[in-house]
Amino acid sequence: MGDNNDDLTPGSPKRSADQESEVDHLTKDDSSLESIVRRFQDSVSVSKKHKFWETQPVGQFKDVGDTSLSEGPIEPPTPLSEVKQEPYNLPSPYEWTTCDMDSEESCNEVYNLLKNNYVEDDENMFRFNYSKEFLRWALHPPGYYRSWHIGVRAKESKKLVAFITGVPARIRVRDEVVKMAEINFLCVHKKLRSKRLAPVMIKEVTRRVHLENIWQAAYTAGVVLPTPITTCQYWHRSLNPKKLIDVGFSRLGPRMTMSRTIKLYKLPDSPATPGFRKMGLRDVAAVTRLLKNYLSQFVVAPDFDEDDVEHWLLPTENVVDSYLVESPETHEITDFCSFYTLPSTILGNQNYTTLKAAYSYYNVATKTPLLQLMNDALIVAKQKDFDVFNALDVMHNESFLKELKFGPGDGQLHYYLYNYRVRQALRSSELGLVLL
Repeated sequence: MGDNNDDLTPGSPKRSADQESEVDHLTKDDSSLESIVRRFQDSVSVSKKHKFWETQPVGQFKDVGDTSLSEGPIEPPTPLSEVKQEPYNLPSPYEWTTCDMDSEESCNEVYNLLKNNYVEDDENMFRFNYSKEFLRWALHPPGYYRSWHIGVRAKESKKLVAFITGVPARIRVRDEVVKMAEINFLCVHKKLRSKRLAPVMIKEVTRRVHLENIWQAAYTAGVVLPTPITTCQYWHRSLNPKKLIDVGFSRLGPRMTMSRTIKLYKLPDSPATPGFRKMGLRDVAAVTRLLKNYLSQFVVAPDFDEDDVEHWLLPTENVVDSYLVESPETHEITDFCSFYTLPSTILGNQNYTTLKAAYSYYNVATKTPLLQLMNDALIVAKQKDFDVFNALDVMHNESFLKELKFGPGDGQLHYYLYNYRVRQALRSSELGLVLL
């Protein structure tokens, strides 16, 4: 477990590769788990190999490719009476706190800690800036546990200096639906990165998850830990190319002028698909049916019911946008697309402070070609003043990325399961799960 705090976080907010620049895109072969493991093992001295993760029930690098290991839980559940009842010990200047995201004061503290200390890109040009509305949405799904929203305070000043969260989810792995915690927002104040707080925080959230009789978890990280179930690539579609180039998110391609670039990325003013409209409460049942049917084809995917769909996909201003296609003739709902809003703070630029990014969420095309549906999603995102539209190469996304002028980013997102072994690493297209 490194001293940095990006051991359990999404990929960095910046991924810049312009459409026209010659990008050495990783060949599929290079991103196979075996080669990632090999590169990783070559690059890390034996003594420093994930001391923490080697003590945890996660797939270990030494087991990669061992087909004799069965799929499923790595360790059986402990009787609840044997789960540690009191919190783990923090270094003495610090104490645990539970963050009530319904309280304006508590929500502000969390927002400010993340805004100033959460994930940055490698060049420290951008930092994720999750809004307070977004954090409330992300942390209050059906059946959430307030006790899983965990903070660390400095005893003297009472200042919030670290944070980690879990929310409950049902995740299907092949034919098994497993109750899991989705772990997110692990953040340690920049000045305390050497204090080894992160491993204690991970152990503490694990303990609290166990107290609810849940024994598995899912999480993502921009770094390689033992052992990814799959590795995904971020792709970026410029919506406001001039701003993206001005702030250093992307570069002008070779032999490209600014005006040619602007023209290259220009989109129509309004969606092309007849019956394309915003999702409403009355659509929840139909969207749930579409989504359940679609997600059934992936090896790992959420098991959503109507309550989940209402929470995660009903449009919420500046948090999540969802659109669908309602057949003008039959009024049947045939297609669906969604994206969430995650801005980044632009560090050290005179002219701009915020990069407004849309992230592709869940998309289902049954009657409308996916390419056309996603082009309409780009159009509405542009109408809403987003600067860039990001997508992972999960599900069927690969089929539209190049065609719709997305460029590959410079970072990867690794997906992990805790205490659940998936025998063989998945292709990113076999993953039907998007974690925020």
